[in-house]
Amino acid sequence: MAEKITISPVTRIEGHAKITIYLDDNGKVKDSFFHVEQFRGFEKFSEGRMFYEMPQITPRTCGICPVSHHLASAKACDVIASTMPTPTAHKLRELMHMGQIIQSHGMHFFELAGPDFILGFDADPKIRHVGGIVQANADLAIKAVKLRAFGQEIIRRLGERRVHPIFGIPGGVTKPMLPEMRDWTLRELDDHIATTMVGIAFIKGWMQDNHQMMEEFATFPSAYMGLVQEDGALELYDGTVRMVDADGSPLEEFNPSDYLNYIGEHVNPYTYLKAPFYKKRGYENGIYRVGPLGRLNAASHISTPMAQSEMQIWKSLNGGKPVEGTLYFHYARLIETVYALERVRELMDDPDILGMDVVNPQGEITGEGVGVLEAPRGTLFHHYWTNDMGVITKVNMIVATAGNAWAMNHSVNMVAKRYVDGTKLTEGMLNRVEAAIRAHDPCLSCSTHAMGQMPIRVELVSPEGEVLDTLKRD
Repeated sequence: MAEKITISPVTRIEGHAKITIYLDDNGKVKDSFFHVEQFRGFEKFSEGRMFYEMPQITPRTCGICPVSHHLASAKACDVIASTMPTPTAHKLRELMHMGQIIQSHGMHFFELAGPDFILGFDADPKIRHVGGIVQANADLAIKAVKLRAFGQEIIRRLGERRVHPIFGIPGGVTKPMLPEMRDWTLRELDDHIATTMVGIAFIKGWMQDNHQMMEEFATFPSAYMGLVQEDGALELYDGTVRMVDADGSPLEEFNPSDYLNYIGEHVNPYTYLKAPFYKKRGYENGIYRVGPLGRLNAASHISTPMAQSEMQIWKSLNGGKPVEGTLYFHYARLIETVYALERVRELMDDPDILGMDVVNPQGEITGEGVGVLEAPRGTLFHHYWTNDMGVITKVNMIVATAGNAWAMNHSVNMVAKRYVDGTKLTEGMLNRVEAAIRAHDPCLSCSTHAMGQMPIRVELVSPEGEVLDTLKRD
């Protein structure tokens, strides 16, 4: 008789989710689903707040990537307030964003995904975690923790706290940067670049030793999306949105404020996570991927030298065409970490970074604003509408993780069918299915919002376990 395997919770990710794997009568995988069951209603309960409160409200969506929401929100509020940040404020915001990229990417590769590569997918779960990495390579583990701490300290020194910073305001930032911070940052940089390069050397060696797995592990064509600079270089804070096809040919390049003309969202019955798609192709033909894999496939090059050296290798992996394998997210993540560290150096060497002019005055309320940047997990859209007093009347957020919603479910299905055998099930098989999600580094607290009413079921149960009454809303 056909059976169902449930993996709950999915481990070493941010947020809560489960996976169901359906087997046929022969114990082979018939179908699999990735379920995001939690719900965060930030779009709805932000209504009625003043627009300038949003940079402090929306970061509470998540404790892992609050900076991304904080800065995307501040960018949307700039537009609503008819103002733009000063050159110094713009650079300070980008500096904080680089801190976010460094801490998030560093933590994910070394501490969440790393145990699979360093200790093995089939290692005992009792050791297959960061504690096991400490036992296997204490020096690397300490350096990895310090890498994340470096990114968090950039955030703290600018925004007064590592989580939910107070920094971006309409027209700029709350305070200038002190020279002592520049000196501290420059002293620290080389060590953290060296740590990241150790990670890159490791993953490249692992990729070479496990070439077949890299090529067969949830490898499939899709479109790819990310922000780029005017010359097509990778961009994480500003720029235009570029979308390329599965063969690398251009599909679209558009102003982020025009995103609704190009991106739709589809609701699937098995998850609260909506799936964005390219409108001109419809769902599912218009599926695209975001995050490190999507960004490096969409960009033509990287503007900093060490990251560009790795980018050249990246572009050669699939003969110049987009890289399709899901496990390549990890290599791309480390390339972006090098870029973020190099970009920190560039910002610190810019005379504007110590400027005292950090905020511009506000103008008339425009009634609408869009703020977009590249969160660690992908392109993040904040869109607010207000009345003429600046009170929020409507909010739309396409959160980074959602950009990979379809891809995560498809990856789970592909990996389960390739590696899971219900007749001789092992924990390592199921860990590979989880790893398909882990590669995308989803932030599920951020990612969910609903269309219409959420279904709900309430049961009244006696002490003996008998269901006495049921109320439900479909």
